[in-house]
Amino acid sequence: MRIAAAVIGLLAIAAVSGCSSNSDSPGGSETTSTATSSAAVAGSDPTGRVFISTAVDGTPIPGGGPLTLDFTAPGRILATAGCNNATGTVTFTGGKITADALASTMMACEPGVMESDAWVATLIGATPAWALSGDTLTLTTADATVTLADKKVVDPDRPVQGTTWTVTSLITPNAISTSTALEASAPNFTIAADGTVSGSSGCNRMTGSATVTDTTITFTPMGATMMACTEDVAVIERQVLTVLDGEVAYTLDADTLTLRKPDGNGLILTAQG
Repeated sequence: MRIAAAVIGLLAIAAVSGCSSNSDSPGGSETTSTATSSAAVAGSDPTGRVFISTAVDGTPIPGGGPLTLDFTAPGRILATAGCNNATGTVTFTGGKITADALASTMMACEPGVMESDAWVATLIGATPAWALSGDTLTLTTADATVTLADKKVVDPDRPVQGTTWTVTSLITPNAISTSTALEASAPNFTIAADGTVSGSSGCNRMTGSATVTDTTITFTPMGATMMACTEDVAVIERQVLTVLDGEVAYTLDADTLTLRKPDGNGLILTAQG
């Protein structure tokens, strides 16, 4: 199996100060500054949320983006625009987003997309002013205005029930892995509104039932056909059937469903359609 691994390096992002004055900004930047400062004082900053860019006024994102800013961990930012992930500490004081030197993954990306890392570094390093109105976050520097929307609006979580979920990765206590055998066999299941479960273990058809809560799914043991499988697919089938037996914790992120058992085993699945 190919084990997906991220190699972490350090990407120092220098703080770049925006040097424009209020008179340089059409529409009155003084008013914007006051509004953003008031928002910060009120505590309505982006903490706990993820935002995806919907428009860029200025230099476009190399490769087309979008820019994703993840503030789900208090005092932390994770930023990406299609290539590497940059992460570090962040504050929302004085109507500005201030991030110190960020750590970044060091993956090689396609030409054009690779340059998005520098674009992100320039934007965040410029200590942009921020304004949050409902589900819309606006970042403003001397050279660009980026409009972002809450990810839950742009790419909402798919419902657990009524969605066909296909296994894309296997989780063990020590690794998250995928393989050509997993991609080819494509184990999947659907939980109907009445709790009936149907799908494929990758080799055999399976049926059962499940009870869904806000954080857990409890599966009855799956009944399955008895076709012979290749050894690679048999290993996959065993893990799928083991995870889909009893109570399993789950998390949803847009079209991704992650199942984890208490012993550290689990599945990562993607919604189809």
